[in-house]
Amino acid sequence: MSSQNRKLVPASRDALYQMKYEIAAELGLSVSNPQSRSSDFSSEFGGELGEQAGGTAYATKDDWGHLSSRDVGFVGGGITRRLIQEAQRTLLQG
Repeated sequence: MSSQNRKLVPASRDALYQMKYEIAAELGLSVSNPQSRSSDFSSEFGGELGEQAGGTAYATKDDWGHLSSRDVGFVGGGITRRLIQEAQRTLLQG
C-alpha cells in the first residue's frame, strides 16, 4: 500500500518548515530552529529564535515540547492563513 502523505511539491517541506519558525517568532514563542545555521534563512528571525532558546543564534534541535497545544495551534493557524493569502494573491495576479 502506498503512502497517502506524499508531497506533490517536495521543496514545499523546507518552505513550510521555515514558515513555522517565522510565525512562531512573530507570535513571540520561544522555540529553536535547527536549520537556522546560516544567514540565508532569515537573520532577523533566526537570531531572535536563537537568543530566546538559550543565548546562541544556532540551536541543534527542535524545541517545541514546552509549548501548549493552544500556542502550537496558533502557529498552525498562522501557516494556514499565510498560505491562503498567498493563494489569493496568485489568483488575483493570474
